[in-house]
Amino acid sequence: MPKRRVKQKSTTPANWWESYFDAHYLLEYEPVFDLVNDRKEVGRLLEILGLPAGSRVLDCPCGQGRHAHLLAEAGLDVDGLDYSADLIARAKARGTGRTLRYTRGDMRRLPARWTGRFDAVLNLFTSFGFFVDPADDRRVIAEFARVLRPGGALVWHGGSRDGVVARFLARDWWRTNDGTMIGHERSFDPLSGVLTIRSTFEGPSVSGEREHRIRLYTATRLAELCAEAGLVVEAAFDGWRDRPLRRTSGEMMLVARKE
Repeated sequence: MPKRRVKQKSTTPANWWESYFDAHYLLEYEPVFDLVNDRKEVGRLLEILGLPAGSRVLDCPCGQGRHAHLLAEAGLDVDGLDYSADLIARAKARGTGRTLRYTRGDMRRLPARWTGRFDAVLNLFTSFGFFVDPADDRRVIAEFARVLRPGGALVWHGGSRDGVVARFLARDWWRTNDGTMIGHERSFDPLSGVLTIRSTFEGPSVSGEREHRIRLYTATRLAELCAEAGLVVEAAFDGWRDRPLRRTSGEMMLVARKE
């Protein structure tokens, strides 16, 4: 089979996220997608949320369903939403049922029928800050607040701008199971807060380069966005760890409650 070449763009497309999350994305981040680690993360979510069986949870965006299907397995009633047709198909292939459903959609415009439906909304694995206009990020938070019931919780997990900049990693590389070498080169614009990641890859079935970018936030700014939407941040953790957020934390997990 001939090797597939992924062409590099001279600049990152404004809507890069529309096509980025595909089979190559799954290959690129393959070392991160580990079932043992997924179960640990879901265990931590269950500990933080303390929800009874049957509680309604939205995983958005849900990606390939690695958290959603385990949450449903734990007795919660789960909806997953993602824009990527590739990832939604992979999630559905894991299994669906009465307490696990997947929807393809845009997290800036969640279904109207979901208003006040969920006991918890999860935004995990740096799944925020994709859009060119920062107002879209504000719109996403407002949508999360809309679909939460009063007293419901938003759990947000992603990069912490303070920690990423304090311990900036300009480049790294790894090899996937099929022998593909993946390299990342990163640059950060302190004015816009945008982190740009250029991926280079060479392997038996694919080679090439492509870019994506994410707007990084401080915990302070995210708490402000939450407050605008009627959400109060109650806790800030050092990523998945059960300890407070630190200045040098590369990841953070915020827990916000709808008033």
